[in-house]
Amino acid sequence: MPIEDDETLRDILALETIAVVGCSSTPGKAAHDVPAYLDAQGYDVVPINPFADELLGRPAADTLDAVDDDLDVVCVFRPSDEVAGIVDEVLERDDVAVLWTQLGIRDDEAAARAEDAGLDIVQDRCLKIEHRRLVA
Repeated sequence: MPIEDDETLRDILALETIAVVGCSSTPGKAAHDVPAYLDAQGYDVVPINPFADELLGRPAADTLDAVDDDLDVVCVFRPSDEVAGIVDEVLERDDVAVLWTQLGIRDDEAAARAEDAGLDIVQDRCLKIEHRRLVA
């Protein structure tokens, strides 16, 4: 079951390194503004975007596979029908603890696969909203 209780969400928000799949270079888009907010809050934000060289002042990776850093959370800003493929990439890593899909993004089957592999799952929630509500 996806996580919905505030105590566990606070625990997740205490993690430090967040890869953002679908991070955008366009201010005003949630896929840019949310990671920028998280970066300003002190999180180590790892942008994933194959069409950008640099985002938020750091190199952007083309895929999760291209990231050498250890990751705590993978935050998804891609359409719901792409979540299954992202879960495949996440499951190839041994460092990710949480898969988080942003508002409007949900794939229950892919989330169940990730959960069965031991990941915590948050779906259809905004990291920025939850951070402001529970931490800030």
